[in-house]
Amino acid sequence: MERNRLDIALILTFVILIALLSFALCIAAEFKKSKKKDIRLDGRLCYIPKSDAYGLGISALVCLFAAQILTNFFICKKFWFGRDRNSSSTISSSSSSCKPRFSGISILLLSVSWISFVISAILVSAATSMSQSQPFGDGWLDGECYIVKDGVYIGSGILALFAVGEGHPGGGDMRKQ
Repeated sequence: MERNRLDIALILTFVILIALLSFALCIAAEFKKSKKKDIRLDGRLCYIPKSDAYGLGISALVCLFAAQILTNFFICKKFWFGRDRNSSSTISSSSSSCKPRFSGISILLLSVSWISFVISAILVSAATSMSQSQPFGDGWLDGECYIVKDGVYIGSGILALFAVGEGHPGGGDMRKQ
């Protein structure tokens, strides 16, 4: 029993650290993104060099995906497929222990977690895409250069923490009834 609690604590600590790393990378990307002064104009054509925010954004996205997948894997393993080890081994109790028992708030929190994750992933992906090199005539979209607005990386980092926190079994209301 103590071993199982230690395993759960280690897994959840690892997930929280990955989520915090994703947040920290988003904050770093916010400070390293391209600025207006980086834009070079040649008539109607523009050029923006690749910024350090590109690599930081990709790393933040990888950490965000890892944290969300690990959190949901843990929830599925523990609360969907897990068996209650304290119940007797009769046929009725063992067959009922395999059924998921989520409260309404648990389903709501898990749904909000996934919505926040998708929005955060889209924001980080788009901002990271804008942070790569935008050559003369190519730009980011339709030959025009775009820079990431202030606060996009920070907002996506906050959403990433929210997504993992809401889906986190310790932060949500996931429990067997």
